Amino acid sequence: MIRFRGRVRGLGLPGAVLLAVGTGVILHVRRTLVRELRQLRRVAAAAQNAVLRPLPSCIGGLDVGAVQLSAEPGAAIGGDLYEVVATEHGVRAVMGDVRGHGIGAFGTVAAVLGCFREAAYDEADLGGVLRRLERALDRHLRREHPASVAEEFVTLLLVEIRADGEMAALNCGHPWPYRLSGTRVEQLAPADPYPPLGVFPLPDVVSTVGLGHLPPGDALFLYTDGAQDARDARGRFFPLPFVLASVAREEPLAPQAILRGVQSALADHSDGTPADDIALLVLRNGACMPSGARGCADVRLRRVGATSHDAPAADNPPLTPP
Repeated sequence: MIRFRGRVRGLGLPGAVLLAVGTGVILHVRRTLVRELRQLRRVAAAAQNAVLRPLPSCIGGLDVGAVQLSAEPGAAIGGDLYEVVATEHGVRAVMGDVRGHGIGAFGTVAAVLGCFREAAYDEADLGGVLRRLERALDRHLRREHPASVAEEFVTLLLVEIRADGEMAALNCGHPWPYRLSGTRVEQLAPADPYPPLGVFPLPDVVSTVGLGHLPPGDALFLYTDGAQDARDARGRFFPLPFVLASVAREEPLAPQAILRGVQSALADHSDGTPADDIALLVLRNGACMPSGARGCADVRLRRVGATSHDAPAADNPPLTPP
């Protein structure tokens, strides 16, 4: 117990008591604020995980890895989105980029992902999934952003991979993916994409295009434009295809190894702080794919109106590391 005798260096006994009480109040308030901040962080982390939930390492016979880098400090989720689900129609994945970044795009990300997680199971073809996403986005924007609905949009890439490795896709203003086969890196760009969702209505006929075949051991790399548009101090863009080739040469084509290599190169290139949200997703036809996997067997690739789109364009040659 502290005992005060007489005056304490200019403070009388009442002043010393007030000082002690004030210090106690400050410490109590600080402890309360720290507890509340920790609780808010736990709630925010739970909400973010519920929206952009962590993906298992194997989905429908594919090895899976994903990472999201937010441009807003302290945010685990920004304006980029991804999801992978195994359905009776094949493994379906979505990669998207909401206009803007950070917490402000969180509601649109939630609306799009919530719709995809239902439509991917219900719709027999990717065109039906895309139309469902368009309607869900329109409802969300008219409810949440009625004054600026014409200025909001989302780029989307829908991919379907069947048990035999055949791939189909629909693209709305999003970067096309890369296929990694050993050290061979090839961007798959079979057709011009549709406009981003929200800019114009979808056409009456939505044609799914083929992305070719994903043999066992090969990987598909999906990303948002924050990766290819990242710049260094001299204004140079991030050389994504050559980094992928270098990573594939030095590492096995395991999703987490690919992600670590690209993420490390991005941090070095942009000095550790991305100017825009970045999402990366790797789907590898791995050894965990069972023969006749449930929900993937006896399903044939449906190409709607795909003719010359069946193979990658000739002006996108494979890349090999120097």
